Amino acid sequence: MHRRIVFVHEGGQHLPITLDSMGHNHDQEKVSRPDGYDTYHWLQTSEGEGIIHFDNKTFSLPEGSGVLLLPYTPHRYEASTKNWGTYYLTFGGDSAHSILETLGMNSNSFYRWENEAPLPNLLKEMLDRHDAYQDMFGLGASTDAYRFLLTLSKYGQLQNNTAISRNVDKLQPLLKWMDSHYGDPDLGLNDLADELGVSGRYLNNLFVQTFGLSPYAYFVRLRIRKSKEMLVSQPDLTVKAISQLVGFRDVSHYVATFRKQSGTTPEQFRRLH
Repeated sequence: MHRRIVFVHEGGQHLPITLDSMGHNHDQEKVSRPDGYDTYHWLQTSEGEGIIHFDNKTFSLPEGSGVLLLPYTPHRYEASTKNWGTYYLTFGGDSAHSILETLGMNSNSFYRWENEAPLPNLLKEMLDRHDAYQDMFGLGASTDAYRFLLTLSKYGQLQNNTAISRNVDKLQPLLKWMDSHYGDPDLGLNDLADELGVSGRYLNNLFVQTFGLSPYAYFVRLRIRKSKEMLVSQPDLTVKAISQLVGFRDVSHYVATFRKQSGTTPEQFRRLH
């Protein structure tokens, strides 16, 4: 398991925000904390997908999403794909509560953001900065934590937890069905709606409210995610063969879609992993 963890405890006890720890797990293990953390806890997906349970609710954590948990919030989480990569940070400080109150963020919350938002790379940049400079008094780490919260408040789309939880419950049978039918290139919106027994318009509204994506866009992301697993786990399969296995009729369309979503081609992704 590839982990990158930083503990930031040197000095800084009286700073407005103190960053206790941050890290990157390339292959997140199952975690259960019945008593929660004693500080604020942020967790976001870097690749793959996980499931987190807190406040008697269950949420999927795909790429482009994360959760903010208050101190002492019982929670547990585990991977829902073969590999689930996560970034996390834990923080406290004299003014953490009031800062989060001011930003309207002082509650257990689920966030999503657009692909163009700077959030996916922000924690990586923080880790890189900490590696490059010794921060004896925690000043840089405190500034980074504050900048992260400001960025999250600006770009993170706060979701209504109760509504999202209800929607996920409704969609669960379809999500499981999609997970086993992603290789069929003939499936369209009407097929997905028929599987759940609702209209295409209702299904579209349900997906947009829950995931910020149309059902088809979600299905395409699922296909790309499945193809990533195959690229890594089945090196003998060609890109063309994988594109067909995940429901693309045309390999050039698959490569273009993969590049748009991942910033690399399938071949480049395979070499990197």
